[in-house]
Amino acid sequence: MDLMRWLVDLFTWYIPVAGGGLLVREVVGNVFGLASALGGMRRRVWAWPVGIASNLILLTVFLSSLFGGADTATLLGQAGRQLMFIAVSVYGWTRWRGARAARSGSPGGADGAAIAPRWAGWRVRTGIVLALVGGTAALTPLFRELGSYEPVWADAWTFVGSLIATYGMARGWVEFWLVWVAVDVVGVPLLFSAGYYASAVMYLFYGGFTLVGFFVWARARATEKPRVETVLPDPMLQPAATAGVAP
Repeated sequence: MDLMRWLVDLFTWYIPVAGGGLLVREVVGNVFGLASALGGMRRRVWAWPVGIASNLILLTVFLSSLFGGADTATLLGQAGRQLMFIAVSVYGWTRWRGARAARSGSPGGADGAAIAPRWAGWRVRTGIVLALVGGTAALTPLFRELGSYEPVWADAWTFVGSLIATYGMARGWVEFWLVWVAVDVVGVPLLFSAGYYASAVMYLFYGGFTLVGFFVWARARATEKPRVETVLPDPMLQPAATAGVAP
């Protein structure tokens, strides 16, 4: 019984701050999220499992009404995107592990990075913008019916943008960092207004961090592209060469 009470107290532990409090598991979840972002910038495979740990913790935070936080707003978009993060992170984890194995024997993979960044291209960029706007418009009425915190469109925007950004990271698109900027611009005011101060402060920091990540990946794209492409064989040349020596 004492152990159970200790676990409950730990789960609901608040740090007193300026007449209020910060939920410890919200702080811990965001610390894990920051570590995952740092790993993503360095293109390390471990960024994905660390991110999943963050998602599991933050899921309990944003579903506050189910986990002893009735005084804090429930953000269905924020909670739902933690589940989405887990699903997409499994995909990204698998993809980056395969990419790292493929690059391990090439000069471009000597630094331990899992992938070589690449530009998505204008067609994909157009699709990203349409998906972000269209997805927000489609999910806003659904989130409103389910009782999400106002402004509901901001909750939907962060959900859709986070899905796109996480998928873009898994694919190695440099532009995914800019999608995170768009998410943070809307998400930070939403989190502050809903009372999730630890997450709001962390996402405010993320805003600057994602801009740095964009330039880091863009530079890696410029410097690593020649090394990666020179080691890729062209299978179309083999038949021609064979045909040239055939009797």
